Amino acid sequence: MTLLSEVDRAELDEFRTGFRSWLNAHGDELEPVRSLPRELDAQFAVQRRFQRQLFDAGWLRRGWPEAAGGLGGSVVARGALAEELTVAGYTFPLAVSMIEVLGPAVLKFGSPELVAEMFPRLLSGEEFWCQGFSEPEAGSDLGSLRTRAVDEGEHWRVSGQKIWTSWAQYAQRCVLLTRTGEQAEGFRGVTALFVDMDSPGVTVRPLRAMSGDEEFSEVFFDDVLVPKSRTVGQVGGGVSVTMCVLENERSVLAWQRQTWLNKRLEDLVAENELTASARVGDVFTSLYALKLRTRETFRSVVAGQSVGAQSSVDKILLSTGEKALFDAVHDLATDQLLLDDSATATQWRYDYAYSRASSIYGGTAEVQRNILAERVLGLPRERS
Repeated sequence: MTLLSEVDRAELDEFRTGFRSWLNAHGDELEPVRSLPRELDAQFAVQRRFQRQLFDAGWLRRGWPEAAGGLGGSVVARGALAEELTVAGYTFPLAVSMIEVLGPAVLKFGSPELVAEMFPRLLSGEEFWCQGFSEPEAGSDLGSLRTRAVDEGEHWRVSGQKIWTSWAQYAQRCVLLTRTGEQAEGFRGVTALFVDMDSPGVTVRPLRAMSGDEEFSEVFFDDVLVPKSRTVGQVGGGVSVTMCVLENERSVLAWQRQTWLNKRLEDLVAENELTASARVGDVFTSLYALKLRTRETFRSVVAGQSVGAQSSVDKILLSTGEKALFDAVHDLATDQLLLDDSATATQWRYDYAYSRASSIYGGTAEVQRNILAERVLGLPRERS
């Protein structure tokens, strides 16, 4: 088991104490963050202001390197930030979740010039970035993607389509996977680029999900010119960038997500007086297993260790726990979920609808099990 060092533990305690005091002192001005408006534009406006407040006060800069606009220190502060906000009843900013997904990969593989210029804008909330991975014919199988980047000397010329790109309509930049090699090369021919979303030839078309939100978008690239200086990592090295993104999605971000799921379980119990329910016990067990697993993964990241293919365990437990929780909401609070028009019931309906995608986004459960079978257990590769 990976244990926190004494330095990390002391920093964690200091961060928690200081952050709780700051939240208490600013409770009145932060009240709008407790109950966000349903309309997506208004949500982003509230959350962007909140992100800027967290940045200006220094809390959001903790755990990020100074060269990227941070204040240095341990990654534990980033996990504690989400945990303390959730426990205190504040909605965690969507943009900060994307920072945890894309930020470490850009820090690791981007040029020092790119990091110094762009990352502080992301951290402060001045900009929002999106992730251009999935395609209509290449969802979890990113090795078969077809969006192509053609070498034209000082630039790449990019053409193709991405889909299920979260909040692309609000993004100023996109970390984009493109094919620079032959199709038969699979992942070996994929290169990551850092693309300006206002470039000529970029078109964003939002898609309405079953939750009612236009969270996802199709993004089209029609002969978009991207400077070679915006290449993230090595040409043909997109697999390394992708694995870094996925590892972080299943470490700090997964810790944030499980914290929120456990808070929602507490809400369910409190609102419906279900303390003696066996079904609640089953959900608690599922979420507690997730908590223990993500804590271990998070500690590995804090220690500078790569979690590799084993992060697929976190993804499977996350989707299993999320569905278990909201299936229980459906069965134990049916009238509230289906018939009530209150703000509380509306939020439960939204969360239930969103949970249906938990075994799909970030890599399907089937793909995660294949990864574990082949890369962790050493079983033969599945043949079609």
